[in-house]
Amino acid sequence: MPDEAYWETLFDIPHTLDALGVCRALTDVVELGCGYGTFSIPVARRISGTLFTYDIDSRMIERTKARAANLEVSNIVIHERDVIERGFELPAQSVDAVLLFNILHCEHPELLLSQANQVLRPGGQLLVTHWLYNAQTPRGPALELRPRPLQIIQWANMKGVFNVVGAEIRLPPWHYGLKLLKSGE
Repeated sequence: MPDEAYWETLFDIPHTLDALGVCRALTDVVELGCGYGTFSIPVARRISGTLFTYDIDSRMIERTKARAANLEVSNIVIHERDVIERGFELPAQSVDAVLLFNILHCEHPELLLSQANQVLRPGGQLLVTHWLYNAQTPRGPALELRPRPLQIIQWANMKGVFNVVGAEIRLPPWHYGLKLLKSGE
C-alpha cells in the first residue's frame, strides 16, 4: 500500500458511495479489504446497521480501528482474516450488501463471489469497484491482472445468482463500478 494520504487522493469517495447507492437503506454490510479505512469509515457513517470489515494485514486492521475510534464510529466490526480460506463467518443470508472494492484481481475471484453469495440475503447487493484498464492509472495492479467489467459480470454469471443492475458506473478519476443483485431464492 502506498502512503495513506496519497492513497486517499486516488478516489472520489462521496461520489463512489453515492453512485453505488450506499445509504441508510442498507443495514448490515460486509467490506472486504478495509485497508486504511478509506471507505470503511464513510460507509459505516452512511448505513443504518453494522459494517463488518475484513483485511489480512494487521497494520491495516490497526489503522482502521484507530480511525474508527478517533472519529467515534461505533457501528464497525473489524476482523483480521483470510476470507478466501475461512469465509466471513457470518450467518447465511444475513447482510444487505457486500463491498468488493479493488479486490477482484486476486488469485481466485470466483471464491470471493461465492463467499459474498453465502452472506448476502436474496435481493442483496454486490457492489464492486476496480481500477480502470488503463496504463495511465497512477496505481493499481498490473494491467494483465485487472478485471474488466465484462470479466466480473461473467464471473458473477458463472455463479448463477447475481444479476447486473444497469451499466458500468464511471468513478473518476481512476475507477469503475458495478452493482449486482443477488437473485431471490
